[in-house]
Amino acid sequence: MRERANLEGKVALVTGGSRGIGRAIALRLAEDGADVAINYQASKEQAEEVSDAIDSMGKHSCIVQANVNDFEQVNKMRDEVVKELGKIDILVNNAGITRDKSFVKMTPQMWSDVLSVNLDGPFYCTKAVIEGMIERKYGRIVNISSVIGRMGNFGQSNYSASKAGLIGLTKTLAKEFASKGITVNAVAPGYVGTEMVKSVPKEMLDKIIAQIPLGRLGEPSEVAGAVAYLVSEDGKYITGQVIDINGGYYI
Repeated sequence: MRERANLEGKVALVTGGSRGIGRAIALRLAEDGADVAINYQASKEQAEEVSDAIDSMGKHSCIVQANVNDFEQVNKMRDEVVKELGKIDILVNNAGITRDKSFVKMTPQMWSDVLSVNLDGPFYCTKAVIEGMIERKYGRIVNISSVIGRMGNFGQSNYSASKAGLIGLTKTLAKEFASKGITVNAVAPGYVGTEMVKSVPKEMLDKIIAQIPLGRLGEPSEVAGAVAYLVSEDGKYITGQVIDINGGYYI
């Protein structure tokens, strides 16, 4: 295990933390010394596995079920985390969904489903934790955007709009809360080797990889490393930024 960084005594909440990039982030923050709350919507067993792994590191953890697009559930989640772990110093807004379809065929429901989770969710979660951060004059918020929010993509107008909107939210909150000791940044991953990406047909995946200058998919741990840096003492002078992690796919 790598030498722990400087997150001892900090508490992190990672939404969508039961699998993929969220899982990697939760584990990395625990490795670096934080206690971690893992939010999930449906995958309770996977969330418990992440929690068990964190507990085995000697850190405290808990799992909390909530749909991030429901403000009441989000507030209840915050209360549960504070009861279990005492506070929330770090928020990673990672939960997200896709409902891909060309714009002509996209339904209003597909549009609203994606915007409600990917953009309303981070708004609700940030609203829920921000007062505590202001009171303590300390907070680290990282929003997981996407390369698609930077460049757009055929069949993903809803997803692209939500992830671009998240960048705008990040920059505005960074300006509003800098004087309160709170930094707000975004990470925009490219194609990362999660279960979802690896399920893409091989022929299509090969075409995607051929367009990536580094010639491979990213690893969830590489995204987690960037998040860990942004919330660490080393990253305390960084706010309002978007860190692109895409192997050169979009420059």
